[in-house]
Amino acid sequence: MPTQREIDEARIRQQIDKIVEGIRAKDLKALEQVYAADVVSFDVEPPLQHVGVTAKLKNWTNVFTFFREAAYEVRDLTLTVGEDVAFGHCFGRLSGTLANGTATSGMWVRATFCFRKIDDDWLIAHDQASVPFDIASGKGVIDLQP
Repeated sequence: MPTQREIDEARIRQQIDKIVEGIRAKDLKALEQVYAADVVSFDVEPPLQHVGVTAKLKNWTNVFTFFREAAYEVRDLTLTVGEDVAFGHCFGRLSGTLANGTATSGMWVRATFCFRKIDDDWLIAHDQASVPFDIASGKGVIDLQP
């Protein structure tokens, strides 16, 4: 019989799967269900932080205007799960067909997710996506592979 921690980890992994599915379907309602109302997101696009689920969904809306078809891949997801908080990190890649018909393999980002257990649901309270940068040029390095 699985422990509560194993059950919770499986439920968190299902939430990450919902993000992948929501992006592929361009389904904002599905994505909204994985975020806490007061989520704080340090995403790759400005500003420095996006506060609240409405701001987070605006980011996804922007993505969906650039992509005719979108896909998201997660690699090497590692989770640490407590009673009512959890965190995880992975590599993520957004790819697909742009609105102009050009296919793109996207770029890999480093992703961190922090979850809170709210009313027995594991919701993302904080996320961060980043790329390394080259100190000499001050530019992001976007061609690295996990």
